[in-house]
Amino acid sequence: MTTAHSHSPTDIEQALADAERVCARRGARLTEQRRRILEQILRTDGVIKAYDLIHALSSDDHSIKPPTVYRTLAFLLEQGLIHRIESLNGFVACSHPGERHESALMICDGCGQITEFHTPEPATQALEARATDQGFAIESRMVELHGRCADCRNV
Repeated sequence: MTTAHSHSPTDIEQALADAERVCARRGARLTEQRRRILEQILRTDGVIKAYDLIHALSSDDHSIKPPTVYRTLAFLLEQGLIHRIESLNGFVACSHPGERHESALMICDGCGQITEFHTPEPATQALEARATDQGFAIESRMVELHGRCADCRNV
């Protein structure tokens, strides 16, 4: 299990280097713009929304446009570097970039902590079997579990 909290500068540099390797291995480029957006996601404690990224990365002399951010988020999702949290309409860095894995996210509705973990194989197989029985073709999946973390429950 990995907690998606803000990272130390060393962790961020390592995550960006890992992202470079993932992209290179897939024949994709982590451009400066993509790198800046991924870095901001890594620096964020918890989930970040697209418009938060626009605000954080824009300055008086340079404004980043929404289409640029959305295209970049689509690229980062495609490369497996981030996850979209549908229920919060936001994004978090993936704790296992470049690895093929089924993840679930535990989202604390108290403090906003997000913990990523691998979905156990029996659960994945059960979802696949149920979908097949219904003639449903799964195109993507992300399990989101909302509740309260141990710290928030003990307050």
